[in-house]
Amino acid sequence: MKLTAIILAAGHGTRMRSKLPKVLHPLMGKPLLSYAIDAVTGLSDEKPVVVVGHEADVVKAVIGDDVTYALQEAQLGTGHAVLSAKPYVNSETQLVLVSFGDMPLLTGETLRSLVELHQSNSSVLTMSSLVGEVPRGFGRIVRDGNGDVCAIVEEAVATPEQLAIREYNVSAYCFDARWLWQSLTKITPSPRGEYYLTDLVEIAVGQGHKIQSLILDDTDEGMGVNTRVHLAEASAALRRRINCDWMLAGVTIVDPATTYIEPQVRIGQDTVILPNTHLQGNTLIGADCEIGPNTIIFDSTVGDQCRLFESTIESALLENHVSMGPFCHLRKGAHLADGVHMGNFGEVKDSYLGQGVKMGHFSYIGNAKIDKNVNIGAGTITCNYDGVNKNLTEIGENTFIGSDTMLVAPIRIGKNAKTGAGSVVTKDVEDNTVVVGVPAHVIKRTEKSD
Repeated sequence: MKLTAIILAAGHGTRMRSKLPKVLHPLMGKPLLSYAIDAVTGLSDEKPVVVVGHEADVVKAVIGDDVTYALQEAQLGTGHAVLSAKPYVNSETQLVLVSFGDMPLLTGETLRSLVELHQSNSSVLTMSSLVGEVPRGFGRIVRDGNGDVCAIVEEAVATPEQLAIREYNVSAYCFDARWLWQSLTKITPSPRGEYYLTDLVEIAVGQGHKIQSLILDDTDEGMGVNTRVHLAEASAALRRRINCDWMLAGVTIVDPATTYIEPQVRIGQDTVILPNTHLQGNTLIGADCEIGPNTIIFDSTVGDQCRLFESTIESALLENHVSMGPFCHLRKGAHLADGVHMGNFGEVKDSYLGQGVKMGHFSYIGNAKIDKNVNIGAGTITCNYDGVNKNLTEIGENTFIGSDTMLVAPIRIGKNAKTGAGSVVTKDVEDNTVVVGVPAHVIKRTEKSD
């Protein structure tokens, strides 16, 4: 049966007390709304319809063109929001799945189960619910003496007896499309002038339909975000879920409570993640690595058998057997080849360090191309910026750069060369040459070696 998903994301989110629309608040590196979109992706060949309203243009700019947008110009409740989506739903759609943009933990597997439950019964509406002790502002599921669902009562209008109910509405529904469009017009407004989608349950029951509810096994899935407190709670729950999945997949996480792994990250088998490590963005970690403690890696690729200790790595590429730290910083464009070692307090930006390079502590390498087996002494700096341009430093293979050398770019140091400690090198150095001094001058030329 043809299905279309509708995601409601038009509200102000006033309880967030923020200039940013609620559905765009970041959760583990992604906007809340992105999780809702991901959850329905794959359930239908149709693009999901996202109902926007408050700061609609801002939401569209962030989310992009992978969805169809419907505008709810006046926020008159959830029923009105779904009706606003009708013109954008394929006329051949037989089933409509409705979910909310502020429920990031609801999974695609659960939504698929909801659709399958709906298809297995003859009702016009199938809903979802959870049983727990924390209301979170959810509507209460009212059942009759036979245990059948007969209504959903919003918390704001519930009686004390209804508030004591511990089954809550999760706000994910599957509808027969034809019945949905006919019934939305039958909803009467609340005293606040809002049209509640939940009233459709009572309408369906009044027509003699039996309502089934998919009760969630994992109550975290029903966690909605209305305040920043809820956002923090959702973050903790999502972090637990992600960390658990990686441990079951063969990654050791020494202290899950202090480990932050965002959803896009991928990690190889038998890698060990030590406490207070943050793996963010589109990061790929190879197998048999040891990462952390106190390490941040963002949008980077790390090969196999790397040891990264107490360092920050952003938009960088590390091949296999790289070791670094503590307190190293790889900035955008850093590329470390196999077997590179960086000592503490080293920094690399927009540079390639070839196979087997050893970079001493307290050094800065920027805009450089360094060939294999080079030794970079402690305190070495590439003086790459002349106040206008960033200039290139090139160092040939098997060269030894003495401690506290200043390499004033643009400059090329040949292979098998050496610089004395404290040298300021302002001119190119030929292969097999030793330079020392300020400014550096040649003191020795050695025989060329292959």
